Amino acid sequence: ALCATVLHGAHQSGPRPDEFKPPQECPVFEPSWEEFADPFAYINKIRPIAEKTGICKVRPPPDWQPPFACDVDRLHFTPRIQRLNELEAQTRVKLNFLDQIAKFWELQGCSLKIPHVERKILDLYQLNKNVADEGGFDIVCRDRRWTAIALKMGFAPGKAVGSHLRSHYERLLYPYNLFQSGANLLEPTLPVDTSDEECKPPDLTERQHFVEPTESCCNSAHRAKRMRAEVDALVAQSHTHLSEELLLKPVIQIVQLPLKQEPIEPVSEADKNKSRYKKKTSIDVDLYMCLVCGSGSDEDRLLLCDGCDASYHTFCLIPPLHDIPKGDWRCPKCLAQECSKPQEAFGFEQAYRDYSLRAFGEMADSFKSDYFNMPVHMVPTELVEKEFWRLVSTIEEDVTVEYGADIASKEFGSGFPIKNGRFKVSEKDEKYLKCGWNLNNMAMMDPSVLTHVTADICGMTLPWLYVGMCFSSFCWHIEDHWSYSINYLHWGEPKTWYGAPGFAAEQLEAVMKKLAPELFQIQPDLLHQLVTIMNPNTLMSYGVPIYRTNQCAGEFVITFPRAYHSGFNQGFNFAEAVNFCTVDWMALGRQCVDHYRLLHRYCVFSHDEMICQMASKANSLDVVLASAVQKDMKDMVREEQDLRDKVRKMGVLRCEQAEYDLLQDDERQCAKCRTTCFLSAITCPCSPGQLVCLHHIQDLCSCPLTNYTLNYRFTLDDLYPMMNVVKQRAETYDEWASRVTETLEAKLDKKKSLSVFRSLINESESKMFPDNDLLRQLRLVTQDAEKCFSVAQQLLNGKRQTRYRCGGGKTQSQLTVQELRSFVRQLYNIPCSLPQAPKLKDLLNCIEDFQQHSEKVLMDEATSTAVIQSLLDVSFHFDVELPELPILRERLEQARWLEGVQQTSAQPSTLTLETMRRLIDQGVGLTPHPSVEKGMAHLQELLTVSEHWEEKTSILLKARPPPSIEVLSEAAEKVVGIPAYLPNCLMLKDSISRAREWLQEAEAFQDGESIPLFDKLSDMVLRGQAIPVQLDPLKHLEFLVTELQAWKESAAKTFLMKNSHFTLLEVLCPRFEVGAGSPKRKSKKAKDCSKKKMVKLDCLSDVEKALLETKDTTSALATLGEVRLREMWALSSIRAANESKLLPTADCMDLKVCVCQNPPMGAMLQCELCRDAFHSVCVRAPSDSRSTQAWLCPDCRRSEKPSLDKVLPLLASLQRIQVRLPEGDALHYLVERTVSWQQRARQVSASCGLPDLEESFRTSPSPVGKVSHTPSLKCKWNRTSHDQMVFYTEQRCIPLQGLSVELEELMVEGLLLQVSLPEITQLYHVLLNGLGTHHTHGRTSQQEDDPSDGDKRKQFNGAEKKAKRRLEREALETERRGKAKKLQNKRQKMNKEKNLERRAASTSSSPRSDFSQSDDSEEEMAMCPAEGCQQPEGDEVDWVQCDGSCNQWFHQVCVGVTAELAEKEDYVCVSCTISDGR
Repeated sequence: ALCATVLHGAHQSGPRPDEFKPPQECPVFEPSWEEFADPFAYINKIRPIAEKTGICKVRPPPDWQPPFACDVDRLHFTPRIQRLNELEAQTRVKLNFLDQIAKFWELQGCSLKIPHVERKILDLYQLNKNVADEGGFDIVCRDRRWTAIALKMGFAPGKAVGSHLRSHYERLLYPYNLFQSGANLLEPTLPVDTSDEECKPPDLTERQHFVEPTESCCNSAHRAKRMRAEVDALVAQSHTHLSEELLLKPVIQIVQLPLKQEPIEPVSEADKNKSRYKKKTSIDVDLYMCLVCGSGSDEDRLLLCDGCDASYHTFCLIPPLHDIPKGDWRCPKCLAQECSKPQEAFGFEQAYRDYSLRAFGEMADSFKSDYFNMPVHMVPTELVEKEFWRLVSTIEEDVTVEYGADIASKEFGSGFPIKNGRFKVSEKDEKYLKCGWNLNNMAMMDPSVLTHVTADICGMTLPWLYVGMCFSSFCWHIEDHWSYSINYLHWGEPKTWYGAPGFAAEQLEAVMKKLAPELFQIQPDLLHQLVTIMNPNTLMSYGVPIYRTNQCAGEFVITFPRAYHSGFNQGFNFAEAVNFCTVDWMALGRQCVDHYRLLHRYCVFSHDEMICQMASKANSLDVVLASAVQKDMKDMVREEQDLRDKVRKMGVLRCEQAEYDLLQDDERQCAKCRTTCFLSAITCPCSPGQLVCLHHIQDLCSCPLTNYTLNYRFTLDDLYPMMNVVKQRAETYDEWASRVTETLEAKLDKKKSLSVFRSLINESESKMFPDNDLLRQLRLVTQDAEKCFSVAQQLLNGKRQTRYRCGGGKTQSQLTVQELRSFVRQLYNIPCSLPQAPKLKDLLNCIEDFQQHSEKVLMDEATSTAVIQSLLDVSFHFDVELPELPILRERLEQARWLEGVQQTSAQPSTLTLETMRRLIDQGVGLTPHPSVEKGMAHLQELLTVSEHWEEKTSILLKARPPPSIEVLSEAAEKVVGIPAYLPNCLMLKDSISRAREWLQEAEAFQDGESIPLFDKLSDMVLRGQAIPVQLDPLKHLEFLVTELQAWKESAAKTFLMKNSHFTLLEVLCPRFEVGAGSPKRKSKKAKDCSKKKMVKLDCLSDVEKALLETKDTTSALATLGEVRLREMWALSSIRAANESKLLPTADCMDLKVCVCQNPPMGAMLQCELCRDAFHSVCVRAPSDSRSTQAWLCPDCRRSEKPSLDKVLPLLASLQRIQVRLPEGDALHYLVERTVSWQQRARQVSASCGLPDLEESFRTSPSPVGKVSHTPSLKCKWNRTSHDQMVFYTEQRCIPLQGLSVELEELMVEGLLLQVSLPEITQLYHVLLNGLGTHHTHGRTSQQEDDPSDGDKRKQFNGAEKKAKRRLEREALETERRGKAKKLQNKRQKMNKEKNLERRAASTSSSPRSDFSQSDDSEEEMAMCPAEGCQQPEGDEVDWVQCDGSCNQWFHQVCVGVTAELAEKEDYVCVSCTISDGR
């Protein structure tokens, strides 16, 4: 039956600090079909790798699936019972210790109670061991080490656990240790619980190897019930108080150990009630005396031993007993006898029932599903593994499982099909009958040495079967004779394996002996019993290499010689295993026999017998096996000869031949070491059937050695020929092997070339030597040499993958420096001589020099980029991964970054915030370095300061209202020291500078004597508004600008017509252009006495520019005066040209008139100012047919012409503002011109005899009727040429015939004025209606009535003309000089042409010819009308204008006038003098 007691939910607990950590996985091999064909060849191939881990796993090709041939119904077996916590060595030691303590106290008549500390059962074994390690109870108490012991046992500090541990030790363990030391037992100090039943220690006899099951285990359940109520009560108790003690009886139930009972004879009820006190017994009390004090007194304190009936006083015992024990009591002598009995060896019990395979499977699956509370196939292997190692290490839980191990396949049939077996193999599965991986065939195949063992060894040469369940385990062990083993899992759940390599076998044994010495004292060959396991984590903590694997169904696991292995099953499964031995095992096999001899362990077969058996078949052995046999036999014969010589010298002279190969193994075992004897043995007549090997001749009997007989199987003379036959068989191979060995072991200059190694391999192939270790080693060395040759050649030739100077990373073909160093060392250590080794050594030296130089460079914080780049350039030729390269590249980037920082810092004007941020971002991506961090800190600090001041200055510059200049100056002073380009800070400085300049300019403006210009004021205001500084004068200036703008709007409203395209300045200024081709003025001939630059006045912008350039109003008025002169001259030319259109000199249809530029037709209107004709349908007719105003064309009608009364307030308001503007100067000039015209008009009226203009305006009849009804002017030319009229004028115009120049100029200038005056209208009507009468009579009467008026007018006109001449000379002299030379050569020709033109004009024109003579050409202007003109050139050309009626210009040289005279006096030409005189 299965007995298991587990803690509920233990497998569901969370991870613990001591949780199992799986070891490293072992190698897993997956052979191809070709490799899988020969199992021994494949195992030899993987052996160099797999033997390093001790175990390996082999997965057959997927299609290799042998049928399961075992007869399931016939297979019956009795499994072994495994209590998991008894398997683990350290746990078993603890359980044995508890058994001894329990037995000790039971013999003392007390019920042992195990206490709890900190809510868990106290580990008495660990407490006892720790106190012993510290020197014992007395020393621990003296040195007060109980707290240290509590910490060592895992208790938390600071909870006074040490005092509790001392109390428990003193009561429970100290008496036992005193007893073990030989002193008398002391009375236990723990109180006796009279209410508990007597508890007995576990019976160890029921835990022996292959012990028959007792009746008590027949009814045990699969999982024993824990006393849950008691456990819950224990857990609930406070850890700060002494826990209630756990009775031994519950503890024993936890570990499921039956109690060992002493033989007890039946006693009567009277005997049971018999008191140990003397006074209560019916026996004579005098018969009982205390064996200590020898007194029979105090009978009530006498104790009787239940073993020997000896008497002791309770107070005579050490220490004295205060109470009488309730149970049986043993005296010290009986106690010593009972406890000194040796413990029996531990072994597995056999289960009470026999299982079929199906019944066992049902039980196994039920157990696993119940334990984990889930279907068996859903339980993770990791969970099962951790739970298994938890269970084997705890004494509180007892899980018992069963394992069907070591089932003989010979009796029940193998899982693999065999020939002539009961399982009928199908045709497609017949290949598995002879397959080498069929475990029935593997052990007896030719490559296996075990084929030469004559007997069938079950489990070694015949497979064993294993039927497992969850947690069933196989303990740490090595195979018999240190052989190989192979295990195949046919089906079922995985089997978990743990293995240690063969070289770590002694290390593993030492660790287990160190951790569980008590078990090895009882069983020295404990590890050969397969009953002890130890946690792999524990072994690994002591340095033992452990590997693991999970073997699944259909997979092989191979263990190698002397490789310890263990494991457990994950669930119900079926496996099969067998041993085999190869040639390489033979040396280990002999070593194993010697090891068995030391352990006194029996051998499975005789190694010497196997060697002799192979030697007898030497001719059939392959050469490798023959060579191995020859070497082993040589050692065997030498040892045998030495032993026989030794025995002979000891006195054994009798010899007999014995056929030991005919005896059973147990009949020829050495009585001392249990070794199976074959070559020889010693016997004595006194001990028939007993023998010893020659190593233990002195252990046979006490008879003299001369009575001994040396029994031998072969004489030495028989052995030598056998050995020679084997030697001859292996001679060819041995000769080759010796050369191979010599080649492989050659040193320095004696090393052979690679070609020698290849020749040896070729020789082995030609002579068909079988595969063996030496040949494999030769091949490996040759392969290594060829690889080294190839790599060395590659390194020297520089054949490397694509690399970049600035690139990082490691190419696949690159070696590290350490690898190169190891590679060079390997080249020198390899048995083969390679020519590349010295060259690679030189390469390595260069690389090491590079590394040393790099190390120096890297240690220097201030390394230039050139040095680092040169190192990188050198490293480019090394096809080796250099760890310095990434660092050098990083340092190169750092150096470049630092240089960039230095360069930008050296030029603060280029160090912008963006540059600093970019440098910081680049620096963040660099590897940390002190210099970089220093630079980063400097940049970050500079950036922080710069950003702070940039933001602060930005706030200052954007502040509304703007801050004062003092605040900004204070901020600017703090910014001066920042070495960076800060736009806002520079803007701040610039703003301060501009503000100061502006303030100076404003101060000069306010303190200046001259009146400023409006444009300068506006520009100044705009500049002041653009400066983000508080400027106190700005508001006043803004107010002035606002007033001026308001004034301009008022003036525009006053002067400009609705929807007018003229600007205010155009309206107020004299007209500087009249028509499309306005002629240039004659005044250009004037000489600039001060030799100033010529002023250009061709358009409005020129006039405006000239006005802005003037310094004062006077200069502006003079400029406008020049424009007026041009206006008058140009208009005179236009009037003459337009008037000529109406003369009868050509066909009217050729004329171009009006805005439409078509011939005159129908009703026409003639402008009074420009005298051009317009179709009445094309232009606006007079709005008022009765209007007294002269009609002007759209070009001449430029403004509303307000009255002078409206204009004068505008001028006065502008003068109050005290700011000049071109419109103001133009208005000023307009007013002065108007006033001047009024004066001239009155003077002309008076001089010409015109009626008073105002009177005339009031009394003159209106000419409206004539204008509207009858054309006042008709084209006479047209009338003479045609019978009908082509066009006519709708209104009357001032007739120009007979009109004096002065009146015409006066009328024209009056019409040009943009101010309406009554004088203009009166003059217009006077000239329109009564021109001849008023002119003639007015002039005569005026001369007669007031002779002085002529002098006055002459005086007035002279002053005006002088001023006019002066201005004209100053403005035009510069321009004239530039063209004087150019015009000199053309003067004569032009004079002739112009004279002809003048004659033509004078004959066809009226007295207006003076005006019409003005021309646009500069050539005409450069002509002097004086007779005998001297034609002066260059700067000597000075001009003078006639002050008479002709107004012509003459060279001063030609008329004999000096410059001073021309400036002071009036000049009248000869013609005018004659005319005036006439």
